[in-house]
Amino acid sequence: MQSIKGEILSGEFDEVDNVFTLQTIKSLQTETTLKKNQLESLYAYLDSHLNEDGQVLSLSDQLLIRLSQEEVKTLLTDLESISRLYH
Repeated sequence: MQSIKGEILSGEFDEVDNVFTLQTIKSLQTETTLKKNQLESLYAYLDSHLNEDGQVLSLSDQLLIRLSQEEVKTLLTDLESISRLYH
C-alpha cells in the first residue's frame, strides 16, 4: 500500500486491488474506497462545475463536505495525482 497525502485528502492506494482508500478529507476522518471509474467520475464532475461557487460532496450519503471554489481546484490536483497510480 502506498500512503497518499494531498492538500485536501489523504489515504492509501492499494496496487494489488487497484483501489484508493480515502481516509481523510478536509481534516474529517472517513473510510471509503474509490475505484478508478469512481475517481474519474468525481474528477469529471468537479472539473465540469469548476466555475461555480463551490461544491458540496457527500460521503456515504451521510457526511456533507462544503468545498470552496479554491478547494475544488486543489482537490482536482489531488485527484490527478491519485489517478496516475491506477493501472
